[in-house]
Amino acid sequence: MSVAYSDVRELKGPLLVVGDVDRVGWDEFATLEVAGAPDRHGLVLEVDEDLAVVQVLEGTDGLSPGGVWVRFEGRPLHVRVGTDWYGRVCNGRGEPLDGGPPVAGVARPVSGWPLNPTHREPPREPVLTGVSVLDTLTTLVRGQKLPIFSVPGLPHLALATQVAGRATTAGEGFRVVFAGMGLTHADIGYVRDRLEERSAAGELVLLLNAADDPVIERILTPRIALSVAEELAFGHGDDVLVVMSDMTSYAEAVREVAAARREIPARRGYPGYLYSDLASLYERCGRIHGRAGSVTVVPVLTMPGGDLTHPVPDLTGYITEGQVVLAPEVHARGVYPPVDVLSSLSRLMRSGAGPGRTRDDHLPVAAQVLAALARAREAAELGELVGVSALSDTDRAYLAFRGVVERDLFAQTDDEGRSLVDSLTRAWSALAVLPRRELTMLSAAMVAEHLPAATAPPDDPDDPDDPDGPDDPDDTDDDRAGDAEDGP
Repeated sequence: MSVAYSDVRELKGPLLVVGDVDRVGWDEFATLEVAGAPDRHGLVLEVDEDLAVVQVLEGTDGLSPGGVWVRFEGRPLHVRVGTDWYGRVCNGRGEPLDGGPPVAGVARPVSGWPLNPTHREPPREPVLTGVSVLDTLTTLVRGQKLPIFSVPGLPHLALATQVAGRATTAGEGFRVVFAGMGLTHADIGYVRDRLEERSAAGELVLLLNAADDPVIERILTPRIALSVAEELAFGHGDDVLVVMSDMTSYAEAVREVAAARREIPARRGYPGYLYSDLASLYERCGRIHGRAGSVTVVPVLTMPGGDLTHPVPDLTGYITEGQVVLAPEVHARGVYPPVDVLSSLSRLMRSGAGPGRTRDDHLPVAAQVLAALARAREAAELGELVGVSALSDTDRAYLAFRGVVERDLFAQTDDEGRSLVDSLTRAWSALAVLPRRELTMLSAAMVAEHLPAATAPPDDPDDPDDPDGPDDPDDTDDDRAGDAEDGP
């Protein structure tokens, strides 16, 4: 039986200092027995000889040094995990917010178990989010970690809940765990309303940490979410998507706890181990050889001042496999979600898209759209210098393409879910704005199948860069070079 210590030396804010302790370690879980009141809980932040500093999750309001006994568990915090989590709404430390009973299951440490790299299988097969710009150009792959980088004021929470509410994979057994950190109470209500349908279907787990909850709870929230996801995935064979927002709030909580421990700060006041701390979360996703389930992670984080070199996005980028970047200038054009596709990348997209996974034309269409948008950006910059009227017909076609692709493919409402077939059809319709000779990344067979001659734009007869001159009725769809030989 564990020993209860009553030598409480100091109570300050959420911190409690207890003396005369023996064999107590950092991050050890503690139970505070309070006379005439429910028990409270805490984590050990610092140990100095026979003194232990405990952060009380429920706060120290109403406590007095003479009426508290602290019982250390001799191990880190454990959480009950299992299928009882389906459809539940809990706070950041796993206590019900939905009026239901405590979640039952097998006790697991919130720190999880490190995976042997030799037992991992490479991510493959798509996770379709129902968001056209993501599914078409930055496809999420089962077992991948793909962050969303945003700026305060952009609708990143709307996008996070849209992905959590609409995402699917082929087959059955797909679940979502949503971990909200540092949310306002208005945001918590918004998340619960947006995800109510999926929660009622028993496909969702909600962990919601409010901005006024104890800071240590914010550190526990993603760990509990991942512990739940690991059990559902590797214990029950489900494909689990974990959406975590906002990881910048999490990192700020890590910085605050490090300051309470009087650790030496590094970049911008964050502790030097922030990289390994983030990696301990992100690397818990993946697939295991011989097991059916998978854990896919989509962390959402805001970049203070839009600074990509800020420690949180900078270190996240080193650990994860790509990024989706939201941009204020795209948002200003009225496009939702405001994704800057030329700054976004899914490094594992080829493992989840293409023949046998999505559609044969998926990867070439994505490459063609991105190449055309890059050319459109150059044309827009040139147009600002010389005027749009001075641009060639081809450059103006690229500018028109950007408008069409943003309006018809990228832009959608925040409660709309699109199929991949619909998204690719919209991409082909946008590419129809361009002269056919500009579609250099698409095979003639794909162009003939998805861009019929009746709707395909002709080559520009007035373009000085077009060596073929006017189109001849005898020309084929994939060869315009015979004009001189065809004759009248």
